[in-house]
Amino acid sequence: MRPPYQITTRIIELIASLSEKIGEVNSAHLHKPPSELRRRNRIKTIQASLEIEGNSLSLEQVTAVLDNKRVIAPHKEIIEVQNAIRVYDSLDSFKPTSLTSFCKAHKILMNGLVATPGKLRTGSVGIIQGSDVTHIAPSATMVKSLMNNLFEYLRHDKDLPLIKSCVFHYETEFIHPFPDGNGRMGRLWQTVILRKYSPLFEFLPVESLIKEKQHEYYRVLGEADNQGNSTGFIEFMLQIVDESLEALLTRQNVNLTGNDRLETFREKTGGESFARKDYLRYFKEISSATASRDLREGADRGILKKKGARRTTQYRFNL
Repeated sequence: MRPPYQITTRIIELIASLSEKIGEVNSAHLHKPPSELRRRNRIKTIQASLEIEGNSLSLEQVTAVLDNKRVIAPHKEIIEVQNAIRVYDSLDSFKPTSLTSFCKAHKILMNGLVATPGKLRTGSVGIIQGSDVTHIAPSATMVKSLMNNLFEYLRHDKDLPLIKSCVFHYETEFIHPFPDGNGRMGRLWQTVILRKYSPLFEFLPVESLIKEKQHEYYRVLGEADNQGNSTGFIEFMLQIVDESLEALLTRQNVNLTGNDRLETFREKTGGESFARKDYLRYFKEISSATASRDLREGADRGILKKKGARRTTQYRFNL
């Protein structure tokens, strides 16, 4: 059964804008940003997602935890950061359409923080803000079937992954499948779904913009609850993703290093051999001398195997 929502003119406009920006990102070879930028964005994502849930560690402290340095902070908050680092490092292992994989991610994310990490809840839960109960989740007896239906939707619905990722995010918040960690899981799994759609979403710090608009984020979630569908939430999240892509294309405009270009081209070749002209055809913005230097350094460092000489030289990436 498909979750309730409508495709509005605004959603269509945002999808068009996102598609255009994704094309620009790919043409600028920013779909896999330079390694230092990827690291910074990963840290921002982890810190922002946990801050939304009340974690007090700063970007500098999260960086220190990532570097295995001593941090003076509440033990529970350090565990939250360590778990989040592990789960984001494991993105390759998660299958977007698998409930088992979803539970595996929760087990990593909430290990040492809840009694039964990775297990669907067996009791009732609600969301309380101040003295008000703002959301009563469905009965625990319904959780397994609701989550199965949600993953069936992911597997079989014809809508774009951009839309389905937002729907899944909202429905996770609504169903509240776990005793705790549902907000983190909704945001994480949206990244897992989007990453399958395009690799660039692995390192796009969408969480930071959600944190900046945290009050609006919760307001839109509440309105979706009251309206009984996720249409407004889809519009809100697509706008967030659009702004994140805009930031990648403007404020984070960086030059790729030779190593970054080689790493990007490795994915392009699929293990096939190639010549310098193929490398130049892909990286149209660099000179012949820069291409030659990249390939020479790649061969010197054992990244590439080299065969032939001068114009007949062929290269192949080592496994």
